[in-house]
Amino acid sequence: MSGSLQGIKVIDLSRVLAGPYCTMILGDMGAEVIKVESVDTGDETRGWGPPFVEGESAYYLCANRNKQGMTLNLKSPKGMEILQKLVSDADVVVQNFKPGTLERLGFGYEEMKKVNEGIILASISGFGATGAYAPLPGYDYIIQAMSGLMSITGEKEAQPAKVGVAIADVLTGLYTCIGILGAIQHRNRTGEGQEVDISLFDSQLAALVNVASNYLCSGEIPERLGNAHPNIVPYQVFTASDGDFIIAVGNDRQYRKLAILLDDEALLSEKYETNSGRLKHKNDLVNMIATRIKTRSRAEWKKLLDEKGIPNGPIYTVKEALESNHALSRNMVVNVSHPNIQNLKLVGSPLKFSKTPVKMDKHPPLHGEHTEEILQKLGYPKAEITKMKKELIL
Repeated sequence: MSGSLQGIKVIDLSRVLAGPYCTMILGDMGAEVIKVESVDTGDETRGWGPPFVEGESAYYLCANRNKQGMTLNLKSPKGMEILQKLVSDADVVVQNFKPGTLERLGFGYEEMKKVNEGIILASISGFGATGAYAPLPGYDYIIQAMSGLMSITGEKEAQPAKVGVAIADVLTGLYTCIGILGAIQHRNRTGEGQEVDISLFDSQLAALVNVASNYLCSGEIPERLGNAHPNIVPYQVFTASDGDFIIAVGNDRQYRKLAILLDDEALLSEKYETNSGRLKHKNDLVNMIATRIKTRSRAEWKKLLDEKGIPNGPIYTVKEALESNHALSRNMVVNVSHPNIQNLKLVGSPLKFSKTPVKMDKHPPLHGEHTEEILQKLGYPKAEITKMKKELIL
């Protein structure tokens, strides 16, 4: 069975995480993805380690499967000629240079349209192509700070904290993928390509969801709450006799079940019947629940809470999460064949299609691995390719 994006060709000029993550998802869904890297060191993440496996960084491996890889010097006229040929029959170009870089190279969106009228150019940047911050560089860490995310992450009395993964990059990759799919659908209807302008800043602001809405509706500035929830109680970490776990009560029905299970008449007080009441009396309520939770182990609570249908869960390490029976049963750890790495394991795709399942049939490419193959398909003879390599065009 072919993938849902079979027949879509993507030229990936991006590097690091947001762009490569987006194009990997497109590749997972069957698109042909050609990753174009600089001649010298290539994607910066190739050097981001340890850990390294047979010379390949784990960071690079996480976001670059299902692609072919080539090198190209875009500052040379010949390099730009090759890029134009690549774009001429492509559907999508993804790039995350600083705004204006492609224009300075003489191949911005207006020039691309002359080569391929239907091309979709997805441009990723820290702050977008317009606005006061547009010229500034925007790494994930900076975006987490400037979007307000860090101001609500961490314990109330402690220093603001970033999320443990580059979440702004990941979200931007997902939004870019969505934008590309929307642009493809528009082109299917009209024949028109377009430019898609996605920024890390916009993406992370959008992902503040209810926290942003709380402020916009109330005017009250959200604060750090540690592991608690700003709108729901009880919805946080509790400590059993042998360690921590989560209880996440999402409605009044679940709360009543919890109160009965904990066998404390005070928890059934009228003032705790609704979530608004529980939020108003949060500190007293949480302290009473915490006292009861300390009396049993995590395993005991897990069994009791599951039996009553009360949402709860252990706090796994990354190892425990990836090696859990559920993760394995959902194919969330996959083995990918690689020319240098034996038994390469990667995180699988969360996309589960009934008719067009994702495939993991291409390893993250070695630096410039498919350069010659791609150029030969474009019509360049082997002797010219060899000459261009000597001239550091490839």
